[in-house]
Amino acid sequence: MQRSNRLIAGLLAAGVVLMAVPVSAADLPEGLTDLEGKLVVIHTNDTHGRDLEGVYTTAAVAQLKQDLTAAGADVLLLSAGDASQGTPLVNLSMGSTAIDFMNLAGYDAMATGNHEFDWGLDNLKGLAQNADFPILAANLTYTESGELVFDDSIVFTTDSGLKVGVFGLATPETATKAHPDKVKGVSFAAGQELYDVAQQQVDKLNAEGCDYIIALSHLGDSAESAPNRSVDLLDHVTGIDLMVDGHSHTTLPEGDTSHGDTLRVSTGEYLNNIGVVVYDAASDTETARLLSSTTEGDQTVLDYTGSDPDVLAAIEAVNAEVEQELGKVFAKTEVLLNGERDPGVRTEETNLGNFAADAILWSARQALGEDKVDLALTNGGGIRASIPVGDISMKTMKTVFPFGNEVATVTVTGAELLEALEAATFCTPTAVGAFPQVSGVQFTIDTTVPYENGEMYPNSTYYAPAKPGSRIKNVTVNGQPLDLNAEYVVATNDFTAAGGDTYGAFLDKPVYKTGVALEDALVQYTSTVLNGVISEKDYGKPAGRITVNTAPVPTATPAPTASPTAAPTAAPTAVPTAAPTAAPTAQPAPSDPQITLPATGDVQQPVVVCAALLLFGVGAVVIRKRIHD
Repeated sequence: MQRSNRLIAGLLAAGVVLMAVPVSAADLPEGLTDLEGKLVVIHTNDTHGRDLEGVYTTAAVAQLKQDLTAAGADVLLLSAGDASQGTPLVNLSMGSTAIDFMNLAGYDAMATGNHEFDWGLDNLKGLAQNADFPILAANLTYTESGELVFDDSIVFTTDSGLKVGVFGLATPETATKAHPDKVKGVSFAAGQELYDVAQQQVDKLNAEGCDYIIALSHLGDSAESAPNRSVDLLDHVTGIDLMVDGHSHTTLPEGDTSHGDTLRVSTGEYLNNIGVVVYDAASDTETARLLSSTTEGDQTVLDYTGSDPDVLAAIEAVNAEVEQELGKVFAKTEVLLNGERDPGVRTEETNLGNFAADAILWSARQALGEDKVDLALTNGGGIRASIPVGDISMKTMKTVFPFGNEVATVTVTGAELLEALEAATFCTPTAVGAFPQVSGVQFTIDTTVPYENGEMYPNSTYYAPAKPGSRIKNVTVNGQPLDLNAEYVVATNDFTAAGGDTYGAFLDKPVYKTGVALEDALVQYTSTVLNGVISEKDYGKPAGRITVNTAPVPTATPAPTASPTAAPTAAPTAVPTAAPTAAPTAQPAPSDPQITLPATGDVQQPVVVCAALLLFGVGAVVIRKRIHD
C-alpha cells in the first residue's frame, strides 16, 4: 500500500471527490469572523494518523483554513510533528498518506516529530520531497559534515505585508525514542546547544526583517524531557513571539505565557482540538484558543462543524482500502484492555501490558525453547491505545502496536536487569514511555527514594542509576530471588533490546532477533494459547507483577547464587495491583550534551511480512521499528 501524491491525484481525477463548498462565515465560532488584516495561525500536533477518527478530521482543518481566509485573515497552517505514524491509515504507507492528506489540507510548515523517524531517515527525506510544505529542524545535522538535514526556517510575507519567520526544532530525545538504527549518522543539538541554535534562529530572522517569529517545536514539557523541554528553552531564549509545541501531548486551552514573553500553545493529541492563534499587528496583541467539543447528553457538540468534502472523500477512500485489508476479525476480548498513557501503561502495570508481555515471552520460548527464556518486558510507550470489549482485528493490533517491531531476546546479568528496571522507572509515578510491562518477573518500585543520576548512557538523554536497587526492590524471576551474578535471557522488542529509550543497560549485549513481528506474536498467542478469547479470568485485572509504593519498602536481599531456571508458561492469575498516588520524584537530567550517533551508511528499510495477514489471505505489509512518545 505504498502511496504518494499520485494516489490522491488519481482519486481526484476519477471523480471520487466533489467541488469544495466553503461553509458560511456564520459557521465560524464567535470571535473568528472579523479578521481583516490579522494573522491567524492554525496549529496541530501529535495527530498520529487520526486524520479521520479524531474529534476533528484533517478535512475540518482544511475547511477551517479556507473559512478563516474568507473572513479576511492571513492564515498559516502549522504542524508541530508526529503526524506520519500512529494508525494503519498512515502506517501502511510508512507515512506517505499522512503527507498526502496534509498537502490537501494546505499545511504551510511542519516540525519533525520523533515518530517521523519511525520509518527511517531516508524514508523521511522522501516524505519531505513529496510534501508541498517545508519540514523544519534547525537543530538536526549530519554528524560528519555538520550540515543541516532539513531546512532550518522559512519566511512568509502575508498579503498585508507582515513578515513571519518560522523555524523548527526536533526533540533530542529522538536519539533514544526512535529505533537507534533509524537515526544513525545524525546529531540533535541538546541542552545549551539547543538553546544556542534557537537564539541564532531568532537573531537571523530578526536580521531578515521579520515582524513575528514562531518556533515550531516538537519538544514538549514532560518532566522526563528536561533539560530539552519547550519551557527550558523559553527560559534561555528571547525574541520568540509564538511557540507551537508538540511531543508531550499537552493541552493548553488558552496558551501559556509563564516563560518569558512567548505565547506557548499545544492542542493535546489526535485532532481532539484544533489550535487557533490570532495576532493583530496593529495593536501588537495575540490570543490563543482551542476549537474543541462538549458533550450534551449523548451528543458531542463541536465548536466548529466545517469539513472540506474533497479532502474528506480522499481520506475515506484510502481508509476503505485499509479497512478491507486489515478488517478481518481473528479474536475477541471479554474485558477492556487498558493501554492508556497516564494512569496506564506508562505509570503502572495494566492488563494490556500483561497480555503483551505474556505474548512476547510465549513467542520467544516458541522460537528458542521453553527453558531458554526467563522473562519478558516491553516498554509501555510501545502500547498506543486500549482495546475495547468486543472483536479484535489486525487493524486493532496495528493501531495498538503500530511500530512493526519484532520479538527479540537480550542476555544480561541480574545486575544489568536491575539497572534496566531502575532506569526505566526513574520518574515513576510520573508517566514515562520506558515503563516496563513484564511477564515472569515481579518487583516493587519505591517512589519515596529519589532517583540519583549516574553516568549518562552513550548517545542518549538518559542517565544510568547511580545506585541500582535503591528504588527497585524485592525482585523475583519465576518466583526466585534475583541473582545479581547470574545470566538471564530477557524477551522484549528489538527497539528495547538495542538499548532504546532508557534501556542503556542493554547496549552491546547479546541480542537474538526471532524474526517474528510483534503483532504476529500477539495474534499467535491469542489464537494458540487463549483459543481466540482474551477472557475475564485471564486478564480481567492486572496480575500483581509490579507494586508501586509511596511508603518506604522493606528490601529483600537478592540471592548471590546460580541463575534460576525458567518456569513453563502458565495462564496468568489476576490479582489487584497497587496504584500510584504520590507526586513524582523524578530527577531531571542536569547537563546538556549534543546527542551524536555514529554514521554507518544507509539503513536498509525492514520488510515485515505479517504471517497473520497471510493466514487470512491479506497481502504483506511494510512496517518499521520503534517505540515511544
